[in-house]
Amino acid sequence: MSTTTVRLPVDLKKRVARAAKRAGTTSHGFILEAVAQQTAAQELRDEFHATAEARFARIVATGKSVSWAVMRGFLEGRAGAEPAARPKARKLAG
Repeated sequence: MSTTTVRLPVDLKKRVARAAKRAGTTSHGFILEAVAQQTAAQELRDEFHATAEARFARIVATGKSVSWAVMRGFLEGRAGAEPAARPKARKLAG
């Protein structure tokens, strides 16, 4: 395991110590957990953006999409446990 030094302002260090105590852990453990949570959150955001970019690139490449009105009806049907046929992508107007 490698070592990283984190310089915290005095006020933040005190806040971390108090929060760690309330959480029943050490400041070190609290900081490690915070870093792990932020890392996981950033990875999820990155994955979300990559998926969105790939989907948009597919729309641009094919010129096809599903309108929100059609998709919303499909999703509402599925949420209501009604059988619903998956909508087909159509060429964008314009």
